[in-house]
Amino acid sequence: MTELNELLLKLPHAFPFRMIDRILDIEKGKKATALKNVSIDEPYFSGHFSKDPVMPGVLILEAMAQTGGLAFQSLFEKDEKGVPALAGVEEFRLKKRVIPGDQLIMEAEVLHVFSNLAKIRILARVRGETVAEGTVVLAKAAFPQPLP
Repeated sequence: MTELNELLLKLPHAFPFRMIDRILDIEKGKKATALKNVSIDEPYFSGHFSKDPVMPGVLILEAMAQTGGLAFQSLFEKDEKGVPALAGVEEFRLKKRVIPGDQLIMEAEVLHVFSNLAKIRILARVRGETVAEGTVVLAKAAFPQPLP
């Protein structure tokens, strides 16, 4: 298993709430890029404007925050306990719709780390166009680690 996939397994999220399908790149402690394939089979599409399905903005934010969590978590020591948890959202904007068939590419850049908190700039694109952007604050939380 690659180091990138090992990092993905360390996130506490599981189906249907793991919003990352693949880690494209991580620059340890600085940034992460991840991918989410948006499929019509996602459970939320049956109730979120079913005749004209749109990915809910809060789930786009969650996918972006999970990408930020990967960037933040890459700072943790290998055996260090704790996982990134969303502690705040700043200046978040949705700019375009995300629909089934889209491939959401999410980028997260660590701006500041202070104690057990990190401020992270997040950006999501579809076909090169920005669909959402903002800043999140993540906290290193003491949730139990997921089973492999």
